[in-house]
Amino acid sequence: MTRAALHRLLAGLAACGLGLPGPARAQEVAPRAQDGAPRAVVELFTSQGCSACPPADRLVTELARDPGVIALTLPVTYWDYLGWKDTLASTSFTARQRAYASMRGDRQVFTPQAVINGAATVVGSDRAALERSIREPGTAASLPVAIHSEAAPDRILIDVGAAREAGRSAEVWLLPVARAREVAIGRGENRGRTVTYRNVVRGMHHVGPWRGVAAHYEVPRTALAAADADSYVVVLQAENSGPGRILGAAKGPGL
Repeated sequence: MTRAALHRLLAGLAACGLGLPGPARAQEVAPRAQDGAPRAVVELFTSQGCSACPPADRLVTELARDPGVIALTLPVTYWDYLGWKDTLASTSFTARQRAYASMRGDRQVFTPQAVINGAATVVGSDRAALERSIREPGTAASLPVAIHSEAAPDRILIDVGAAREAGRSAEVWLLPVARAREVAIGRGENRGRTVTYRNVVRGMHHVGPWRGVAAHYEVPRTALAAADADSYVVVLQAENSGPGRILGAAKGPGL
């Protein structure tokens, strides 16, 4: 099969919603870290119904300005009973936060809670603790696998590098992201407040497995439009009965 024919085949399959690893191309193209390659992924679990959360929401905005940090907002649902249904929340984020707690073994689930690289956790409004976790070398804040992503007109191209040690495996995820959402909160603990949320995750799409060798994936850009998102983050995450350590990440345009 010619290269052009192979490219048409991959494009057709991608249009069907498949993220495809490409072993042949992976051997030809060594993925490189993008400019300002991230050293940390910070996931903030927050809620519009939590009066302690706005300071953490503002901190995400500040962290997002650091090119070495991918700061994400994941609104949860368990404060909805207080009288205000969070307009950005997802039960999948609530489940993700609880799965993290189960994997850590501490069962700590609260808002605002920040998880750094899928490992360390701190109070999301505690700037000093967050910055310490991000700076800590070789433990929580370590993204050893290089990832490069490119937003083509009709698809997102993802190249994941090889593991430094044999036997590593993980899963590649595409997270559609809304860069900013302003919400006027009408009831509950934050009644009367207008809060701007940055880098709001709008879903989690499984792209495919990674087996420790360099690999190429393609995802249709329709995944972003369907999620009401204007950018994205790619995450490479170890999994063993739940979300584990994040091994690599890349961010899309505007983040």
